[in-house]
Amino acid sequence: MRRAAAYGSAVALLALGVVLTALGWGDEPGKLPNWQALVLGLVQGFTELLPISSSGHLIVVPWLGDWTYLKDHEAFNKTFDVALHLGTLVAVVAYFWSDLVRYLVAWLRSLARRSVAGEDEKIGWIIVIASIPAAIVGAGLESVIQDRLGEPWQIAVLLAVFAAVLWWADRRPQRRDVHELSLGQGLLVGLAQSLALAPGVSRSGITITAGRLLGLSRDAAARLSFLLLVPIVLGAVLLKGVKDVLFGDLPAGWVGPFVVGTIAAAGSGLLAISWLLGYVRRHDYSVFVLYRLCAAAAILLLIAAGARDASF
Repeated sequence: MRRAAAYGSAVALLALGVVLTALGWGDEPGKLPNWQALVLGLVQGFTELLPISSSGHLIVVPWLGDWTYLKDHEAFNKTFDVALHLGTLVAVVAYFWSDLVRYLVAWLRSLARRSVAGEDEKIGWIIVIASIPAAIVGAGLESVIQDRLGEPWQIAVLLAVFAAVLWWADRRPQRRDVHELSLGQGLLVGLAQSLALAPGVSRSGITITAGRLLGLSRDAAARLSFLLLVPIVLGAVLLKGVKDVLFGDLPAGWVGPFVVGTIAAAGSGLLAISWLLGYVRRHDYSVFVLYRLCAAAAILLLIAAGARDASF
């Protein structure tokens, strides 16, 4: 029932995004066009939740299409990024709402009692502990990451390297569920998640990799990855939203692209969650390894052939 509702909601959201784009709702001449916002929203939703790097794809797709608006308008890019992440956050919260409420209540109960008892309390603490490293690294190194990382050639290298790591980790036996991890192992997953701040690594990819290395089943590793998105993305959306939206000025021409991008990211995010959870119950992660290697090779070939610059 959950998957059926997710598919139905996703189709409705994507149809709405396409209709708004076709009508030109909120489009302004000289600003980011709705059709590009729609494409980037679709990219964000799928690639944030599949282990193939959303931050990398959100750079590579405009690089391939020579879409320079976001690169040339940094203020618009920052707030548009918040809108896209809000879309994927909505998708995960909607899909896992009952689980998230249960884990939050269990964690608060454990906090009040100052002890951990039961599976839900354990998972609640794992989510909290695993979210800390990425929050610290992101807050401390945000400017360094923006200035030094994110070139297409770097993304290609990281896509390939962490594809190999995912393939290696996925050979491990499936022997435990999330609640069977220790809190220390949860921290290790969180440390791995902090690597995903580099475009091309993939937040979902590296957390799934860490989970598989620790013996989680493929389904459990994917579910943990989705759950870990909530505190990280919620924190980023609130921080950037306050800084760039509440205490900043929304850029001109924001309405159409922001609404369309958010809707598209939410719709494609729901599809990605539903599809991945069904897929990994029957298959391994090799298809994503192959995709990452092919994408990396294509990027490097385009650069080597002179069709695209190594930087963007």
